[in-house]
Amino acid sequence: MPRKATARPKARFKRILLKLSGETFQSADRKLSIDPDVVGGIAQRIKTVVGMGAQVSLVIGGGNIFRGRSGQQRGIDRTSGDYMGMLATIINGLAMQNALEHAGLETRVMTAVEMQKVAEPFILRRALRHLEKGRVLIFAGGTGNPYFSTDTAAALRASEIGADVLLKATKVDGIYSADPLRDPAAKRYKTLTYAEALRKSLEVMDAAAFSLCRENRIPIIVFDFFAAHSIEGVVAGKKIGTWVCENSKVA
Repeated sequence: MPRKATARPKARFKRILLKLSGETFQSADRKLSIDPDVVGGIAQRIKTVVGMGAQVSLVIGGGNIFRGRSGQQRGIDRTSGDYMGMLATIINGLAMQNALEHAGLETRVMTAVEMQKVAEPFILRRALRHLEKGRVLIFAGGTGNPYFSTDTAAALRASEIGADVLLKATKVDGIYSADPLRDPAAKRYKTLTYAEALRKSLEVMDAAAFSLCRENRIPIIVFDFFAAHSIEGVVAGKKIGTWVCENSKVA
């Protein structure tokens, strides 16, 4: 007898914001800043999440191309360096848009830095309309201001669109007390409150991002994006990674 198709889990979180680092776009040997195969694989996983019934938006870092803070160490003015980093996030956003459209998803890039020939300006009502129509949104250009990270941009956009959750994709399976790749004794947290995350000065996100999510009661889930079926499990509500929320609970 033919096997029955496995039912796809339904999304517990209906509107999500996924934060990806620019480094996730690199080839394994880091020779390519943007590896089309890697980006295509990410697009397929996002397509699966859309198929679960979630409205999806993305914020992508620019560290695979340029990072403002590193530029400062090489003598580039911090403000100029941060604007260069914002442009890098737009390049990554366009690469992601291309991959998502090849995967059959309708997509829009919205940017905080005006660039009308390549992306729409960020307008909240327009963004909400895109989400309601099932389009995947890519928020690029950071906050449009220097001195703010893309983590803060992710928390800001998640707050503005009323996201149910902010998913922070990493290469490790949650938040640790120290870098697990350097310290084998590092402890992994299953849950944290916003206050604990701020008090412990955990470097997985900056303080401004944690504070914004706390103020707007948006849970943060930090997880290993590259583990098999991890994002599908997280969106379905499985206890994967580390959950940061009020009173160590997600309603």
